[in-house]
Amino acid sequence: MALDGIKARMQQLRVQADESSAKVDELTAKVKTLQQENLAKEQEITSLTHKLSTQEADIEKLEIANKDLKEQVDHVGQSSNQSEALQRRLQILEEEAEEADKNIRETNDKLRQTDVKAGHYERKVQALESARDQWEEKYEEMSKKYAKVKKDLEEFQLEIGNI
Repeated sequence: MALDGIKARMQQLRVQADESSAKVDELTAKVKTLQQENLAKEQEITSLTHKLSTQEADIEKLEIANKDLKEQVDHVGQSSNQSEALQRRLQILEEEAEEADKNIRETNDKLRQTDVKAGHYERKVQALESARDQWEEKYEEMSKKYAKVKKDLEEFQLEIGNI
Protein backbone atom coordinates (compact mmCIF):
# COMPACT_ATOMS: atom_id res chain seq x y z
CA MET A 1 0.00 0.00 0.00
CA ALA A 2 2.78 2.46 0.98
CA LEU A 3 4.81 1.22 -1.98
CA ASP A 4 1.97 2.16 -4.35
CA GLY A 5 1.83 5.63 -2.79
CA ILE A 6 5.56 6.09 -3.26
CA LYS A 7 5.36 4.87 -6.86
CA ALA A 8 2.48 7.26 -7.54
CA ARG A 9 4.44 10.10 -5.95
CA MET A 10 7.49 9.20 -8.07
CA GLN A 11 5.35 9.18 -11.21
CA GLN A 12 3.90 12.55 -10.24
CA LEU A 13 7.44 13.92 -9.70
CA ARG A 14 8.52 12.54 -13.10
CA VAL A 15 5.58 14.30 -14.80
CA GLN A 16 6.38 17.55 -12.98
CA ALA A 17 10.04 17.24 -13.95
CA ASP A 18 9.10 16.61 -17.60
CA GLU A 19 6.73 19.61 -17.58
CA SER A 20 9.40 21.81 -16.01
CA SER A 21 11.92 20.67 -18.59
CA ALA A 22 9.50 21.43 -21.44
CA LYS A 23 8.77 24.87 -19.98
CA VAL A 24 12.53 25.59 -19.71
CA ASP A 25 12.99 24.56 -23.36
CA GLU A 26 10.07 26.77 -24.43
CA LEU A 27 11.37 29.78 -22.49
CA THR A 28 14.89 29.25 -23.82
CA ALA A 29 13.56 29.27 -27.40
CA LYS A 30 11.54 32.39 -26.66
CA VAL A 31 14.62 34.14 -25.23
CA LYS A 32 16.62 33.18 -28.32
CA THR A 33 13.90 34.56 -30.61
CA LEU A 34 13.75 37.83 -28.68
CA GLN A 35 17.53 38.13 -28.73
CA GLN A 36 17.49 37.69 -32.51
CA GLU A 37 14.78 40.34 -32.82
CA ASN A 38 16.79 42.64 -30.56
CA LEU A 39 19.89 42.12 -32.73
CA ALA A 40 17.88 42.92 -35.86
CA LYS A 41 16.56 46.11 -34.23
CA GLU A 42 20.09 47.12 -33.22
CA GLN A 43 21.25 46.57 -36.79
CA GLU A 44 18.34 48.68 -38.03
CA ILE A 45 19.34 51.42 -35.58
CA THR A 46 22.90 51.32 -36.89
CA SER A 47 21.66 51.48 -40.47
CA LEU A 48 19.32 54.39 -39.74
CA THR A 49 22.06 56.24 -37.87
CA HIS A 50 24.39 55.84 -40.84
CA LYS A 51 21.65 56.98 -43.23
CA LEU A 52 21.00 60.00 -41.02
CA SER A 53 24.66 61.05 -40.99
CA THR A 54 24.87 60.60 -44.78
CA GLN A 55 21.79 62.73 -45.32
CA GLU A 56 23.09 65.41 -42.97
CA ALA A 57 26.31 65.54 -45.00
CA ASP A 58 24.23 65.78 -48.19
CA ILE A 59 22.25 68.67 -46.74
CA GLU A 60 25.44 70.49 -45.84
CA LYS A 61 26.71 70.02 -49.40
CA LEU A 62 23.39 71.21 -50.81
CA GLU A 63 23.34 74.25 -48.57
CA ILE A 64 26.88 75.17 -49.64
CA ALA A 65 25.93 74.70 -53.28
CA ASN A 66 22.78 76.72 -52.69
CA LYS A 67 24.80 79.53 -51.11
CA ASP A 68 27.28 79.44 -54.00
CA LEU A 69 24.46 79.61 -56.51
CA LYS A 70 22.83 82.50 -54.72
CA GLU A 71 26.14 84.35 -54.78
CA GLN A 72 26.51 83.55 -58.48
CA VAL A 73 22.99 84.79 -59.14
CA ASP A 74 23.77 88.00 -57.27
CA HIS A 75 26.98 88.54 -59.27
CA VAL A 76 25.65 87.49 -62.61
CA GLY A 77 23.78 90.20 -64.35
CA GLN A 78 24.91 89.33 -67.84
CA SER A 79 22.06 87.66 -69.53
CA SER A 80 18.57 86.61 -68.66
CA ASN A 81 19.23 83.06 -69.97
CA GLN A 82 22.05 82.53 -67.51
CA SER A 83 20.00 84.06 -64.74
CA GLU A 84 17.00 81.86 -65.50
CA ALA A 85 19.18 78.75 -65.62
CA LEU A 86 20.73 79.63 -62.30
CA GLN A 87 17.30 80.36 -60.83
CA ARG A 88 16.06 76.94 -61.97
CA ARG A 89 19.16 75.26 -60.57
CA LEU A 90 18.74 77.16 -57.31
CA GLN A 91 15.10 76.10 -57.11
CA ILE A 92 16.05 72.46 -57.74
CA LEU A 93 18.70 72.59 -55.03
CA GLU A 94 16.24 74.15 -52.59
CA GLU A 95 13.73 71.39 -53.34
CA GLU A 96 16.41 68.76 -52.85
CA ALA A 97 17.40 70.37 -49.55
CA GLU A 98 13.75 70.32 -48.42
CA GLU A 99 13.46 66.66 -49.42
CA ALA A 100 16.67 65.83 -47.55
CA ASP A 101 15.31 67.63 -44.45
CA LYS A 102 12.12 65.62 -44.71
CA ASN A 103 14.13 62.39 -45.00
CA ILE A 104 16.17 63.32 -41.93
CA ARG A 105 13.04 63.94 -39.88
CA GLU A 106 11.59 60.59 -40.99
CA THR A 107 14.86 58.81 -40.23
CA ASN A 108 15.01 60.44 -36.79
CA ASP A 109 11.45 59.31 -36.08
CA LYS A 110 12.26 55.75 -37.16
CA LEU A 111 15.41 55.80 -35.03
CA ARG A 112 13.46 56.90 -31.96
CA GLN A 113 10.80 54.25 -32.55
CA THR A 114 13.43 51.57 -33.01
CA ASP A 115 15.20 52.65 -29.80
CA VAL A 116 11.92 52.34 -27.91
CA LYS A 117 11.26 48.90 -29.40
CA ALA A 118 14.80 47.75 -28.62
CA GLY A 119 14.37 48.81 -25.00
CA HIS A 120 11.07 46.97 -24.84
CA TYR A 121 12.61 43.78 -26.24
CA GLU A 122 15.54 44.02 -23.85
CA ARG A 123 13.16 44.22 -20.90
CA LYS A 124 11.18 41.30 -22.32
CA VAL A 125 14.38 39.22 -22.68
CA GLN A 126 15.35 40.00 -19.09
CA ALA A 127 11.92 38.98 -17.82
CA LEU A 128 11.99 35.73 -19.80
CA GLU A 129 15.52 34.94 -18.64
CA SER A 130 14.41 35.48 -15.07
CA ALA A 131 11.41 33.18 -15.59
CA ARG A 132 13.66 30.60 -17.24
CA ASP A 133 16.06 30.74 -14.29
CA GLN A 134 13.18 30.20 -11.88
CA TRP A 135 11.97 27.20 -13.92
CA GLU A 136 15.48 25.78 -13.99
CA GLU A 137 15.72 26.14 -10.20
CA LYS A 138 12.34 24.39 -9.86
CA TYR A 139 13.51 21.67 -12.22
CA GLU A 140 16.71 21.12 -10.22
CA GLU A 141 14.74 21.06 -6.98
CA MET A 142 12.28 18.53 -8.43
CA SER A 143 15.17 16.41 -9.74
CA LYS A 144 16.72 16.35 -6.25
CA LYS A 145 13.36 15.43 -4.71
CA TYR A 146 12.90 12.73 -7.32
CA ALA A 147 16.37 11.30 -6.64
CA LYS A 148 15.69 11.30 -2.87
CA VAL A 149 12.30 9.61 -3.27
CA LYS A 150 13.86 7.09 -5.64
CA LYS A 151 16.61 6.36 -3.12
CA ASP A 152 14.03 6.05 -0.32
CA LEU A 153 12.01 3.65 -2.51
CA GLU A 154 15.07 1.52 -3.21
CA GLU A 155 15.91 1.41 0.50
CA PHE A 156 12.32 0.56 1.27
CA GLN A 157 12.35 -2.21 -1.34
CA LEU A 158 15.57 -3.58 0.18
CA GLU A 159 13.98 -3.54 3.62
CA ILE A 160 10.89 -5.30 2.30
CA GLY A 161 13.10 -7.77 0.47
CA ASN A 162 15.01 -8.53 3.66
CA ILE A 163 11.83 -9.26 5.56
